[in-house]
Amino acid sequence: MKFSIAIAAGIAGSFFVAQAASAAGGFEDQMGRCLQQFANTKDAAQVMLECTADAGKLSGCKVVDNSAAGKGFDKAAMCIAEKLPMGAKTGTVKVPFRFPGGA
Repeated sequence: MKFSIAIAAGIAGSFFVAQAASAAGGFEDQMGRCLQQFANTKDAAQVMLECTADAGKLSGCKVVDNSAAGKGFDKAAMCIAEKLPMGAKTGTVKVPFRFPGGA
């Protein structure tokens, strides 16, 4: 069963918060670290991952779409997915990421 998880808007808004967040180990910190480590925050991109959701976590993720190939946003999305809370979702899920750029 496939679910589409609409987190793009939340993630887009969270990147600005992530850069200012100071609590160690939180999801927002993870987003900021992943983006800074793998991609240029001035560039914009959209990435779609397909993952397996189980026990509140994602695993086996693969990139199915990347609007800025070769710029590291695929790696940033995979890094963020490691900490993305999934709740009770199970099965194959598509996870969209929108990186707004300009930061």
